[in-house]
Amino acid sequence: MALMTTKNATEKISDDLRPEYDLSKLTGGVRGKYYKRATAGTTLVLLEPDVAEAFPDGRTVNDVLRAVAKVARKQADTIGSGLPKPMQPARSAAKPRRVPSARKKRSPRRV
Repeated sequence: MALMTTKNATEKISDDLRPEYDLSKLTGGVRGKYYKRATAGTTLVLLEPDVAEAFPDGRTVNDVLRAVAKVARKQADTIGSGLPKPMQPARSAAKPRRVPSARKKRSPRRV
């Protein structure tokens, strides 16, 4: 895209460094030195356009996802521990229950 010129524009935009900056003195720089630290714990996700319309910014997306995760955890806890186990068919009266073998009683431990 070309820059628009105006009648009053007298300055020329230059990408050159100023003379006081000496690149030979700028040594030891490492490209991407802090990249891992800056991106640790972040995941970039591309939203489909219709989904992106519903969320004005990243904060809103995170808030909604936290709420969904909270509900999912509650559901998992409820299903996992609060509900009774599936019913087992009753044992037939014709089949006797297996009695565990008698074990020798242990004497109590002495301290």
